[in-house]
Amino acid sequence: MTKALADRLAEALAEYLHQRARKEWGYGQAETLTIEDLIREKYRGIRPAAGYPACPDHTEKWTLWKLLEWKRNTGIKLTESCAMWPGASVSGLYFAHPESKYFGVGKDWP
Repeated sequence: MTKALADRLAEALAEYLHQRARKEWGYGQAETLTIEDLIREKYRGIRPAAGYPACPDHTEKWTLWKLLEWKRNTGIKLTESCAMWPGASVSGLYFAHPESKYFGVGKDWP
């Protein structure tokens, strides 16, 4: 139960930081979104993460880890398969462009 709660808290923090970035970067200052709107991702911008359909290659995490000195600054580690440890860790990229959108990569995408 503790691990599940930690996972949800990590995701909630990622959403909070995305909201904060939208406001601080100036394109989300006028947002009046409800919790339901946030869940349905009705905000401008996207937050893709390695391992999901829009970014299926986990190995790009190694580049980010080196650039940001992630292990030294956070204590989060990458396993050989690029899984993050501890499991209640998230990473992603923020894109603010008004036309940014998620898309899938691979043969199963229509």
